[in-house]
Amino acid sequence: MRITERYKRKTPSFFRKLRNIGIALAAAGGVIIAAPISLPAIVITVATYLTVAGTIATAVSQAVVSDNKNEGKSNDNK
Repeated sequence: MRITERYKRKTPSFFRKLRNIGIALAAAGGVIIAAPISLPAIVITVATYLTVAGTIATAVSQAVVSDNKNEGKSNDNK
């Protein structure tokens, strides 16, 4: 599968939620790191970890695709 095909495919709902959580974590960490006030070193360290974890979760979640052709459709015909 080529990278263009991968990004055109649908992302499963669990990974969409995980991606959104990762974006929120990265944004929160970035805001704390960029704060114009002096913060304790432990707060900056935790914010750095939040930013890295959020970025990784977002990147991995975005790359996951569904191989199921019927993803999102009801499965009443079992």
